[in-house]
Amino acid sequence: MTPDNALVVFQGKKIRRTWHNEEWYFSVVDVCEVLTDSVDAGAYWRKLKQRLTEEGSEVVTFCHGLKLIAADGKKYKTDCANTENMFRIIQSMPSRKAEPFKRWLARVGYERIQEIENPELAQERAKEYYELKGYPKDWIEKRLMGIAVRQELTDEWDQRGVEEQREYAILTNEISTATFDVPIQEHKRIKGLDTRFKNQNLRDP
Repeated sequence: MTPDNALVVFQGKKIRRTWHNEEWYFSVVDVCEVLTDSVDAGAYWRKLKQRLTEEGSEVVTFCHGLKLIAADGKKYKTDCANTENMFRIIQSMPSRKAEPFKRWLARVGYERIQEIENPELAQERAKEYYELKGYPKDWIEKRLMGIAVRQELTDEWDQRGVEEQREYAILTNEISTATFDVPIQEHKRIKGLDTRFKNQNLRDP
């Protein structure tokens, strides 16, 4: 999974998600903010969670504390729920946006399953994404080819026993330094990218 698909948007508002136990888990706080327009979505979720617990609902027990990237660029444990349990949480929240959000949630929750069954779908979605951003056709073709090559490389690393994210970072940095004669962090500085935000990609124009 890449940072590009770890963030999805509903009606202009961002919702964080992460791939866990072979399915998408969505930030409950982000969903609360989208559906309630609360000025303090964290407080809203804590109060709702308390009420659900007092009512004997099991939905809270199915939430997992998973690490998601916060506004400061760091990862913190955040209550997350899969698509099924998010539906149950939404049922407890009075909101005129509930029905369109449930349809949206069903769609984005299923996309990853489709991509696993047919990897070509992931490539097609990436192509559509870059076309919508207005990138030139030749750049898109090179970018997609680069993604395929990168996947082959990481598969090879997996077979050779590379497991830790830090080891991946070290190997990637070595490749970048050998290619561009500058390490990744320095390359980001040259391009004016903010290193706190993981969704900024060096490969983007």
